[in-house]
Amino acid sequence: MAELYEGYTLCGLVPTQNPLFSGILGIELDGDVDHVLVTDSSRSVTVYKVSDQKPLCSWTVKQGQIITCPAVFNTLNQEYVVITDDKVVRVWKDDDVNIDKAFKATVSADVLRVLSAPECEPVVLFRCGAIRFLDSLLAAPQQPIEEVLSEEEVIRWSTLIKAEQQNVVLFSTEQRGEYFLYAQRFNPNTLVKHRFETEPSLSAPLSFSAASRNGNIHLFHLYSNGNLCESVLPLRSSANGAQGVQALPRFLRLSLPVGQGEQMSGAAVVLDEAHLAVVRFPHPSAGASEDYLSIWNMHFQTLQASKEMAGWIYSQLWCYYGKLYIPHGKILSVIPFECQKSSLAAAMGKLKQSESKSCALASFWMQPYSDITQTSGNGSRLTTRQTVSNLKTNSSVEWTVELLAECIKTGAVDDVQSAVDEFVCQTPQTDLQVAAGMVALELVSRSQTDNNFYPHSAFLLLLQTPYLCHSVCPELLPLALEKKDFGVCQIAFQIFPDIPEAVTCACLKSILSTSDTEMETLNLDTENMMFVNALTQTRCSPEEEGCQPNGFCPPALEDDVSDVPVASSSKSQRDPLALDMSCPVGLLKSALLNEVLQTAYSDRLLLPHLKDLTVPQVILFLQYLQFLYLKYSQEAPTHIQALRIPTMSQIMDWVCLLLDAHFTVLVMVKEAKRVVSDLHKFVKSQVKLYAELVKIEGSLQGLKKSKQSEDFGLYTIEVIELF
Repeated sequence: MAELYEGYTLCGLVPTQNPLFSGILGIELDGDVDHVLVTDSSRSVTVYKVSDQKPLCSWTVKQGQIITCPAVFNTLNQEYVVITDDKVVRVWKDDDVNIDKAFKATVSADVLRVLSAPECEPVVLFRCGAIRFLDSLLAAPQQPIEEVLSEEEVIRWSTLIKAEQQNVVLFSTEQRGEYFLYAQRFNPNTLVKHRFETEPSLSAPLSFSAASRNGNIHLFHLYSNGNLCESVLPLRSSANGAQGVQALPRFLRLSLPVGQGEQMSGAAVVLDEAHLAVVRFPHPSAGASEDYLSIWNMHFQTLQASKEMAGWIYSQLWCYYGKLYIPHGKILSVIPFECQKSSLAAAMGKLKQSESKSCALASFWMQPYSDITQTSGNGSRLTTRQTVSNLKTNSSVEWTVELLAECIKTGAVDDVQSAVDEFVCQTPQTDLQVAAGMVALELVSRSQTDNNFYPHSAFLLLLQTPYLCHSVCPELLPLALEKKDFGVCQIAFQIFPDIPEAVTCACLKSILSTSDTEMETLNLDTENMMFVNALTQTRCSPEEEGCQPNGFCPPALEDDVSDVPVASSSKSQRDPLALDMSCPVGLLKSALLNEVLQTAYSDRLLLPHLKDLTVPQVILFLQYLQFLYLKYSQEAPTHIQALRIPTMSQIMDWVCLLLDAHFTVLVMVKEAKRVVSDLHKFVKSQVKLYAELVKIEGSLQGLKKSKQSEDFGLYTIEVIELF
């Protein structure tokens, strides 16, 4: 059994002149299971936090310089390594801002790749086939590099694999139509060359993947005719340093469907002992379309899971910690997956499990999916030509996507919503994973062409399944905004991990422009409503008015007073928390704004769209953020139990983004003077608090390092001097 879960967008792809190239040179680990290092052809290296889809840091080489291989992370000394212009090795740390000012060394031969693995020293592979450890190469950059490969022999693929506590470098080469595999071991230092067996039925290999298991290296090679072959390299024989070229036996593990002719491109990655992920090979029941990501069971020759990807799928695929990274169209997507222990019952979908988890898996011998005729519970046969009225009278209909699509095209809103409800209840979860998006697209399409048709309940029902995201149905949120359906928007913000920044700003603008009176009829998530209600009713005790638990003092108590009118200033002196402590928006609008604050975004992509907000909308949003800041300064959220509440960091990030996008206008507009001045005082008070904490940092560190394991008996008096 294997499952592909709903994916999300990690980043956009850099436009390239070659339409067949995604622009990504490579994706590597960054020492953290939630971080990946992405190298693209636009001269940049970026670290992304996968769970937040946010870039953490990025470095770019100068104009005219070219990154010629993927950057890697050296886990031994926490450094990044990349090659520019084939011969320049650059090494830098996370806190280095300018990569050009970091350490660099020019070597004497062209470098193909830098290979790295966790807790292993990086290895440099030259185009001529020579290999050096990074440290030894940097100690003498101009050392002579020997020629290992023969004339016209070119490296096509390489990897570093850890087996039996030792590192082995594998790289395959091509020479005049023949293919070879080199295995380099370091202890002892041996290099063994293998020749792939050639057969008339096998053409050029498209992709390689390697894994270490049971003391052997298992190499999988995928060919353009759909054959997946496996070769086993015993580590001990590789270590003997046998002379000459050794034959590399292989045996067929899987035959993938190829449609008409042979595949010109494709990629495969081994997930475990039994499962393989493949891209650019057609689904066996979906015609000649190649835009599929699939997981196959190699033991039982069955298709376990598949997902159609939007746009052109490039022949690149990476796998780290239960996630597949696949560039397609204009984005790089992350697809979580899960593979269970392989058994014949599971592979054929016959494993005993609850009905909600049952699954019928496709294989080579299954019936084509194009046969959309469905048998009902009483044995009669129903087709998509049946009218909606006939479907309504037959309570035992087993709904399919095709039958439901016909109902959506002509049925009334109530009938469609009932049909969707029945379909969701009847469909197994693994089938619903694909079907939910198809149904949502049909509903959105009908709603866009028929102004009198909008199935609000059906949208909410589909959103409650875990199988919808923005990339699956990109028109759903714009449609909900057009219909002022903020209930759908709220749920979408809670579950969609891939909402584009343009859509986020469109939602924000619509929320801010809608009056509180219009929102009184909305039915929103009760938990968020409880949080907002509790937040607006939170009060400080009288003894806390002068100074808050986190050290925050109201602006009126600061040394510098603002240039506000005297009357309001004196009022603030009598009641320090009276300044802007009432929520500037209604309860329902604040609940929606809180969802926007918690949405994942990229600063660089969000900033241009924020400039579309009008000045009154910016001021209102800043006032609400100021209100949240004051409430959080009282530690109000610590007394409120809720799963989804914005953090102080998210609040301050949005304040900074708004000020960056509209600073010039806010400085010139009179209505914004008060809120900007107050925000300035809030920041100043926090800086002052931080400066005071820095003064006692040394003493606090001393307390932390003090001996706590000594036995002082039952009673002791200890004097600690703070300097």
